[in-house]
Amino acid sequence: MTAPIVRIASRGSPLALTQARLAREALARAHGWNRTMLDELCPILTFITGGDRNQDRALAEIGGKGLFAKEIEDALIEDQADIAVHSMKDMPGVQPAGLHLAAILKREDPRDVFVGRNGAFADLLRGAKIGTSSVRRKAQALRRRPDLEVVPLRGNVETRLAKLMRGEVDGTFLARAGLTRLNIEPSGAEILDPEDWLPALGQGAIGIEIRSQDGHAAALVAPIDDRVSHLALSCERGFLAALDGSCRTPLAGLAELADGTLRFRGEVLSLDGQNCWTVSRQMPAGATIDDAATRLAYAMGEDAARDVRAQAGAQFPQF
Repeated sequence: MTAPIVRIASRGSPLALTQARLAREALARAHGWNRTMLDELCPILTFITGGDRNQDRALAEIGGKGLFAKEIEDALIEDQADIAVHSMKDMPGVQPAGLHLAAILKREDPRDVFVGRNGAFADLLRGAKIGTSSVRRKAQALRRRPDLEVVPLRGNVETRLAKLMRGEVDGTFLARAGLTRLNIEPSGAEILDPEDWLPALGQGAIGIEIRSQDGHAAALVAPIDDRVSHLALSCERGFLAALDGSCRTPLAGLAELADGTLRFRGEVLSLDGQNCWTVSRQMPAGATIDDAATRLAYAMGEDAARDVRAQAGAQFPQF
């Protein structure tokens, strides 16, 4: 039997496994690995996280974002795996000591999608029932339509769509990136403009986490790091970390690089959506995006967070 070159830790959901395979394929292309031997050269090891085990309660009630990462990060720390593949929107702002986000794959479309039983979000009847367990999506929906009833809706993409089709809710929100990766195209899906509906911080991005002192893993993943995506994610994570963001805080934001400028817009909302504090920042990005540029982007996100916290003052959501 061929000894593994690198072991990948992943959640076991269909989307998580798809993302782990995308990371593995990127590694295979970068290093010329034999595709027929990938299961031996680069096995994907699945772990059940706290978020997977607790499907009957909102994430905000049981611990937030870290519930989708802890067991996978424990596998890295305990040397059960060499790299971990994460949906960046599920990653807390601060990582455990000794771990490091070494690479970000090229980001997929970060926008949200609304899927309704009877049309677009604007077509919802008064008092319609919206299913989501995201406090961000709940606050954004109520900001536009305070008459809506928002109820918890957990589970993977397929499960949530099945509940929608059964009539348990009148509409729900999904990440377009996840739908694309799973090759799912819900009928009548409405892509939401980020000018009006900012996505989750990190949405659409796949992150590769390693042990900080693991030079072998660092060298393996370096060629698959998309520097533009990494730059944008650094800014968004600076915003997240400075606000101590979790699944209990309605946060949103998006950083994008265009014409040599990194532009960021972020917002914090009250849980009922009636208050919203927004902020924007921009910085020039040179032709070469190096570690210094990503540090500057992170600092820009932190600065934006301080601004929005100052705007909100005593009204900033506290938990």
